[in-house]
Amino acid sequence: MNKIFPSAEAALEGTLKDGMTLVAGGFGLCGVPERLIDAIVASGVKNLTIASNNAGTDGEGLGKLLRTRQISKMISSYVGENKEFERQYLSGELELEFCPQGTLAERMRAGGAGIPGFYTKTGVGTLVAEGKELKEFDGQLYVLERGIMADLAIVKAWKSDEAGNLVFRKTARNFNAPAATAGKITVVEVEEVVPTGSLNPDCIHVPGVYVQRVVCGAPYEKKIEFRTTRARENA
Repeated sequence: MNKIFPSAEAALEGTLKDGMTLVAGGFGLCGVPERLIDAIVASGVKNLTIASNNAGTDGEGLGKLLRTRQISKMISSYVGENKEFERQYLSGELELEFCPQGTLAERMRAGGAGIPGFYTKTGVGTLVAEGKELKEFDGQLYVLERGIMADLAIVKAWKSDEAGNLVFRKTARNFNAPAATAGKITVVEVEEVVPTGSLNPDCIHVPGVYVQRVVCGAPYEKKIEFRTTRARENA
């Protein structure tokens, strides 16, 4: 089966519909599937539920979909650094399910592993646990969290071979690895596509069995959220 597509639009063809649930890799602007996000913006699909650590920044990453009002609900750990995210949430325009960062990663991993739910101590006694089942183990309370299995996963990787085996680079691995397993269809954008068999099997982070479609999105501009410098000392 050919997994390599010529463009992000082609890779997403037939996967998008109003009201669907997506999982998205990335952390801030690191490892964000920006070509796929641009294609989703252009598609006009709306009323999306997206599970992602955050929503990028104002006008970048998933922030582009917030700006066009295509997202109705976020499942996220972090609202900061995106004023539009904060504004929509506080004004009641956007539904938000807060989820602790490690719990969110595990919910994606669990969904990809076919695990419908798991118990964790994280969030017990806080707003995170409201309305959720609690269970006692060895005298300690745990909260039941549901695994996430979305209609579509969008992911950014460093390299893919033609079979869809993925390698991530350093911190850009972040939520991309668990997100890649948590979609009924997983679409990945990469910086480079290499021949099948050229990747060291011991260095593959996500096997191609999880990946249905791949697009090469290079070249990329390596964006950062905030550039912080200090004054140069006088010589």
